[in-house]
Amino acid sequence: MTAGEAIRAAAEALGSVSDTARLDAELLMAHLFGATRSELLLRHMRDPAPPGFPALVERRAGHEPVAYITGRQDFYGLTLIVTPATLIPRGDSETLVEAALAERPDAVRVVDLGTGSGALLLAVLAHCGESQGVGIDRSADAVAVAQRNAEALGLRRQARFLTRDWHASGWAEGLGTFDLVLCNPPYVEDSAALDRQVADFEPASALFAGPGGLDDYRVLIPQLRALMNCGGLAVLEIGANQAQSVGALAAAAGFRVALRRDLAGRARALLLT
Repeated sequence: MTAGEAIRAAAEALGSVSDTARLDAELLMAHLFGATRSELLLRHMRDPAPPGFPALVERRAGHEPVAYITGRQDFYGLTLIVTPATLIPRGDSETLVEAALAERPDAVRVVDLGTGSGALLLAVLAHCGESQGVGIDRSADAVAVAQRNAEALGLRRQARFLTRDWHASGWAEGLGTFDLVLCNPPYVEDSAALDRQVADFEPASALFAGPGGLDDYRVLIPQLRALMNCGGLAVLEIGANQAQSVGALAAAAGFRVALRRDLAGRARALLLT
């Protein structure tokens, strides 16, 4: 069976699991060839299908995300290592990077709170010349993934990662102050019904934040000013229906608040100054 034939069969098998079944099959096949999807489509479709392909398709049929199967995810022009210790970076979160680069392209010191794979911090550092950044996460396993990404992207000299938990007393000691604060905190309501590929595989500690999804904002927002230089900016990811509630928390803490929407027009980031 050729790669093209195997992809067609896999797309049919995955149709009930994924809205992007053909794309999923192509990405899994490209992974086995050690190629990009474009290279696969141009050069390998008539090659024999690698023997490991059915096993990968079976994993995807069990709702495991493609990014965890391949161990890679593209984000803002970067290819990042991802593992089940980290959330999978999503295109919607690129809204935060775009806002940060537009508003503070000259940021010298950047911090990413809840860094996960390091996606937000590394994307900003890759476009900010000699900026220096710190990423923190309460998961030591996530910090290890972020460190691997910094090294793979040639950004290790600019980025350092620490295991810290903003719920713990003294968590910010020694960090200093920053021109730019990035944060994609847990913000999903505890009762939210999520797709199986999220609920069964992505880390719950990075997703859920109490009955209204606001618990981490309540803890974190009052602490942000102490991390910010004069004229600094904080960019927070929010859920599509959280602009008013999170904005009110920020206003109560003395911040001016601006909203940024993602490409689908949904509320996605709040800018705090």
